[in-house]
Amino acid sequence: MVRKIIQIDEEKCNGCGLCAAACHEGAIGMVDGKARLLRDDYCDGLGDCLPACPTGAIRFVEREAAAYDEAAVMENKKKKMQAEGMKLSGGCPGSRARTLEREQGGCSPMGAMPSQLTQWPVQIKLAPINASYFNGANLLIAADCTAYAYGSFHQDFIRGRVTLIGCPKLDMVDYTEKLEQIIRENEIRSLTVVRMEVPCCGGIEHAAVTALKNSGKFIPWQVVTISTDGRILER
Repeated sequence: MVRKIIQIDEEKCNGCGLCAAACHEGAIGMVDGKARLLRDDYCDGLGDCLPACPTGAIRFVEREAAAYDEAAVMENKKKKMQAEGMKLSGGCPGSRARTLEREQGGCSPMGAMPSQLTQWPVQIKLAPINASYFNGANLLIAADCTAYAYGSFHQDFIRGRVTLIGCPKLDMVDYTEKLEQIIRENEIRSLTVVRMEVPCCGGIEHAAVTALKNSGKFIPWQVVTISTDGRILER
């Protein structure tokens, strides 16, 4: 398949190893003092390694490459940890999928409105593609700034939905491929995209809408735009 994947310029690489440390999948290794992509199927195409490189030796290209294989990545991590006498317990705690049980009604001990979040993780980059909570879900894909700009975000948007957030400008990735997989491989009932009015937020809207179209599924969807002063501009 042709997909987005990293390419390392060995001439620019200074051998610092920061990219290898930043790659959670183990796709990058140090060979003869230079960073090298070890296996195509270990690279998820999200680019955590790009901002870690101080010389700009890493970039995205589109080429024929094996699909990202999460199972192979986890098996490789397990082998490495076993070799070091450690036990793999489901990967990084911050990216371990889990459902959060919420009591209905009431307030938190400090008097604040209770959280409506029902699953973890929420970052698009960290969310497992086949997490059980996606099946039958009303999916919310939101720019991360929206929850700070719009005061009733939990009540009006997170409640009753499975939430994914991201910022394509700061993350420097295109979420389209992963969102397409999530929509295609799970029974998503509806899609709501919440973005800010600023132009750079168009990236998350484009990724979500393109992913839905590419998935071949026909489900209800809407895009909501929030102003920088916290008003709903479009719905």
